[in-house]
Amino acid sequence: MSKNITRNIDVHTSETFILSDDGGWCWFEYPGALQHGSLLLVGSVASGGHDKNRHGNIELHIHDCSTHITDHVILHEQFELDDHNGPALLIRPNGRLLIFYAKHRTEPHNYSRISLLNENTFHQFSPVQIYTPSPTTELTYANLFLLPNESNRIYNFFRGLDGSDKPSYLYSDDLGTTWHNGNIYINVPTIERHRPYVRYTSNERDTIHMVYTEGHPRNYDNSLYHIYYRAGQLYQSNGTKICSLQVGLDSPDRGTQIFRGDPQHVAWIVDVVLDNNDYPVCIYSVQYNSADLPVGQGGDDLRYFYARWDGSIWHNYLLAYAGCRLYAGEDDYTGLAAIEPDNTSIVYISTNSDPLTGKPLISRNDGQRHYELFCGNTNDSGQTWTWTALTSDSNADNLRPMRPPCTSKTNSNRYRSLVWLRGKYLAFTDYLQEVVARVWEINDEEKNEETK
Repeated sequence: MSKNITRNIDVHTSETFILSDDGGWCWFEYPGALQHGSLLLVGSVASGGHDKNRHGNIELHIHDCSTHITDHVILHEQFELDDHNGPALLIRPNGRLLIFYAKHRTEPHNYSRISLLNENTFHQFSPVQIYTPSPTTELTYANLFLLPNESNRIYNFFRGLDGSDKPSYLYSDDLGTTWHNGNIYINVPTIERHRPYVRYTSNERDTIHMVYTEGHPRNYDNSLYHIYYRAGQLYQSNGTKICSLQVGLDSPDRGTQIFRGDPQHVAWIVDVVLDNNDYPVCIYSVQYNSADLPVGQGGDDLRYFYARWDGSIWHNYLLAYAGCRLYAGEDDYTGLAAIEPDNTSIVYISTNSDPLTGKPLISRNDGQRHYELFCGNTNDSGQTWTWTALTSDSNADNLRPMRPPCTSKTNSNRYRSLVWLRGKYLAFTDYLQEVVARVWEINDEEKNEETK
């Protein structure tokens, strides 16, 4: 799919509607949602706050954008209440939907299901399949990518092979029916035991990009790095070969540094997509001025940055004020952000501060400080931004926006969507949020541009 199409993004005028009254997700699974023709597919983990029978359910919400009807499929009843368990979705070449999920470091199993019929009928699934990489694996996250240039091999990038807590991978050569172990591909010296955090994206042909940290920002003053995978090898941003994927990096700093962290400026990756040149563009957060503060006392000044690779160097720009921490104990948790995959000059952010000034956002409806959604636009490749509020004066927080990527290059993909969570978030195992969305259509001229 071509990107950076100039258009008037109608997310501003489309109406918000509820997909589900109970759901949650983390941001280290991908893709958590897909736009598949007229169908918006969104995975989530229910809290059971309205119905105890949904406690920990892994659910798939299927919204038909043409009929405005939403259906729901329970993929796994009462799995585990933890938003890290959110499912990753992938449409196979035969039109069937593959779904992958795992518990959060409490067992060594991957769980998967495959839809029984072809596309547009994602209501019936095969029984749950379990794959255990090793008895000592402490799994979390799922990130699914299919590479046509590798005979449709599917990769699942996760964390925790052999109890390592490190980025790892599996692969399947039969479209997700059976799986094989890869290896740990970003290591950290054993004495440190840090957990690199990775966001992924792909050109959907032969390349997978990774943007990552050295560890959790609670434990390390993170910098940010980029590598990419192609044809069995890992490369720096400029194409310098590092090593094979199977061997993996022996240290995070083998990758290309995007941002250099220090005790007063600690990074965490938020989102990454590719522009129309297939160059990576990312948003990351930086915690300011919290050096030496105990956990739970920092995170009063979080900011979003926008970085893009131009083929030679990385450019970094301050994007917006991200507000304060989402809750005590996770001082680096922000409301998160998403980049428009059709046009990387457009972003969506969640913040409880004015994006330009940092002034707290106090709702006129309930007098409380809330996270609101904003759409940002740049006309100078990220140096400066203009902002439009998508929500305002809310009675609840608006968090974790996702811009579901399209699954097809055909003209049937005339719909676009933005999904997010609205409600109360106290911790990754304690939340009650609605899954909400906005959907808009692109016109015939825009569809023709995308399919050239």
